[in-house]
Amino acid sequence: MTYNEAKEYLKAASAKGSILGLERVVELLHLMGDPQDKLKVIHVTGTNGKGSFGAMMTSVLREAGYKTGGFSSPAITDITDSYRINGNEISQEQFAELISDIAVFCEKMDEKPTEFEIMAAAAYELFKRENCDIAVIECGMGGDTDATNVISEPVLSVITNVQSDHCKYLGNTIAEIAEHKAGIIKPGCPVFFGGDDAEAFDVVSKKVREVGVPFKFMDYSEVSRVRFSLEGMEFYFKEKLYKVPLLGVYQLNNALNVLFCTEMLIKKGYNIDYGDIRRGLAQTEWHGRFEVLRKEPYVIFDGAHNPEGIRFAAESIERYFGRKKVAMLIGVMADKDYRLYSEILGCYAEKVFTVRPDNPRALDSATLAGVFAEKKINVKSFEVLEDGVKAAYDFAKSRNIPLIALGSLYMYREFNEVLKKL
Repeated sequence: MTYNEAKEYLKAASAKGSILGLERVVELLHLMGDPQDKLKVIHVTGTNGKGSFGAMMTSVLREAGYKTGGFSSPAITDITDSYRINGNEISQEQFAELISDIAVFCEKMDEKPTEFEIMAAAAYELFKRENCDIAVIECGMGGDTDATNVISEPVLSVITNVQSDHCKYLGNTIAEIAEHKAGIIKPGCPVFFGGDDAEAFDVVSKKVREVGVPFKFMDYSEVSRVRFSLEGMEFYFKEKLYKVPLLGVYQLNNALNVLFCTEMLIKKGYNIDYGDIRRGLAQTEWHGRFEVLRKEPYVIFDGAHNPEGIRFAAESIERYFGRKKVAMLIGVMADKDYRLYSEILGCYAEKVFTVRPDNPRALDSATLAGVFAEKKINVKSFEVLEDGVKAAYDFAKSRNIPLIALGSLYMYREFNEVLKKL
């Protein structure tokens, strides 16, 4: 297969949609020789923060001298972006070879696997081929029936937090969603929970007691002197200084999750020191999370797509720009609670530009514009994303105000491509 043929193969598989369950991926991996059983894995689930946690964690492990694989979704730039070795995106040739080899096994199955099941299987196969010392694997959705949940003995099971999202599949209450997330907990594997929801904590801690494994959770008592700026954040943890170049206020939680998990890895015998952690956090690169793409005026992209993410976006805007109004460009999926954008973010907007991301599940821009118009917020819709980006940028530049692009990560690549032309 060529690279484009590999992408087309996955596109055909995507017609099945999202189907939770492990039967197909377990069969596929068994046909492939069960590569997941030959790896050391940190398994990560959570409503928000999985990708940022993974980026920081893999950076720290790389600095400590471990060859580290990283798998995350959705891809931000191109599909190869979901797969990283020591922080570096794999090549198109590597990806094409992987999918070509796996397709042979897929075609032997009576019930063909979904797109994400193939992608998850490819991650395990890739990291086995690359002889990775350890891999950080991110769940796509939920936990118990997610296609990545095929490891019998992970090194760590990490639940970054539990909030409302993917309710169609995971349930309408925090407790129901937490039950799914807690499904990654395995006998003999330590668990970390980084959330602050009491209901979710009760569900996770109950599961931990049932399985009988070590449990660690978020503790802010030894965090001090936190400082945010548009160059990054810094803070002290146990009287040691750490700096992180990521800007969203929520990144403090993600960095602390990494510090707690690093302590757990050290207890398990991994050789990681303060210098490794400090350098790893300071060198973290992660796109699409309150990322500054341009200055004068500031252009920032944040993939806030669920209630908690939207609230964090509002908090970040206020922290960095105070009462100054901003221009907003927003594009979302139709299955998200898109009315929250106007309710939570409307007060910060000088003008809103709505667009439709390039995805079959995307909400049309006119419908999204309507929820802002209902609240008397100045808004204009664009069916062509490029037109919306140009108009939003010109408006922000003419008013000398920041432009904040929000919503689906599926529009990150095109947004960035258009921005580079301006």
